[in-house]
Amino acid sequence: MIENWAGNLTYRAREILAPRTLSEAQELVAGATRVKALGSRHSFNTVADSPDGVQLDLSAVDIAPEITAETLTIGGATRYGDVVAQVHEAGYALANLASLPHITVAGSVATGTHGSGQRLPGLASAVSAVELLTADGSLRTFSRADAEFPGVVVNVGALGVHTRLTLDLEPTFSVRQDVFDTLPWSAALEHFDDIQAAGYSVSLFTNWARDVVDQVLLKNRVPAEIPGSLFGAVPADGPRHPAHAARISAENTTVQGGVPGPWYARLPHFRLEFAPSVGAELQSEYFVPRTHAAAAFEALRSIGDLIAPLLVVSEIRTVAGDELWLSPAYGGDRVAVHFTWQQRQPEVEAVLPLIEEKLAPFGVRAHWGKLFHGAALDLDHQGVRQFRKLAAELDPAGKFRNPFLDRHLPR
Repeated sequence: MIENWAGNLTYRAREILAPRTLSEAQELVAGATRVKALGSRHSFNTVADSPDGVQLDLSAVDIAPEITAETLTIGGATRYGDVVAQVHEAGYALANLASLPHITVAGSVATGTHGSGQRLPGLASAVSAVELLTADGSLRTFSRADAEFPGVVVNVGALGVHTRLTLDLEPTFSVRQDVFDTLPWSAALEHFDDIQAAGYSVSLFTNWARDVVDQVLLKNRVPAEIPGSLFGAVPADGPRHPAHAARISAENTTVQGGVPGPWYARLPHFRLEFAPSVGAELQSEYFVPRTHAAAAFEALRSIGDLIAPLLVVSEIRTVAGDELWLSPAYGGDRVAVHFTWQQRQPEVEAVLPLIEEKLAPFGVRAHWGKLFHGAALDLDHQGVRQFRKLAAELDPAGKFRNPFLDRHLPR
């Protein structure tokens, strides 16, 4: 038996298969009745579980990174943190990274994981080609020119296993991080667009119950002009963990204080050599259209007294829209509200339906790999409908299905 990263879930697969070559992986998938890929195990729900089948771990399959002037091609089981320094040394960069470098590329892409930035779409938007291990054991490659591509990239493991991915690159760049403390909520609501425009990537950290946003974290490409104050928020007097208000050490965070560094050492919040975030935690994340940001924030503040006692911290970011069918940002720009919860799962799961009910008027969606209830989510839009048709074509026998998909993406 194996647990997920947070320890809140024990996977129920009969066996974990760990092939050493792609040919062996193809044989295993072809011979399986039910199979799900298992990556860095950073999902907090059962999206990767296979209670009546097996799980496939490709971490032992050696696929060397290939870097060209415009692209990076890697094995799906590669973690971002294991390849970014090599990309930088070759003179290139990825435009965006998630807050953790510890996660696999395939798992991040398949669940719609993102970074932050009002002009930056999620990580999956960097993908220009995917090699997919399909139900019959064959390897199929899809590129942006293919009609199926918008469904293949973010596919929650329902179509097959990402064995290789090709990502867009750009010239390398440097980034600085600056933290501002105690932004009044009134200013956050009135000047939200201006605050987002103040950084290449911007995060707001709050507990929804206080009258202030505890921190604003600006990540800017160098050179950059950094304001002396930010709508009433003041520069921090030292490094800050996102949950600084909970008196958590900033030891595992990436360097702040305006010190320039390579993109891969600043865009994530946390350093690869440390346990990410606070370790023992749960996570949820919800997305609403950017145009409804202020109303959504007010809705959450109205139940802040119920949210705050269960929180470690909550983070607000923006994500540019995309056209990937299962992406939380499909069809338009989104505001992402992330919750890092204490490990009090029954109480957290009790409050999730209330959060979703408060956000339902805005067409709320959830991160596929984090805890959510689902009853009030926008799970019947055009992208979802197109994806269901594609799943029926690529996996007609349901080899890659599991109870999570049966509940949230029924056939």
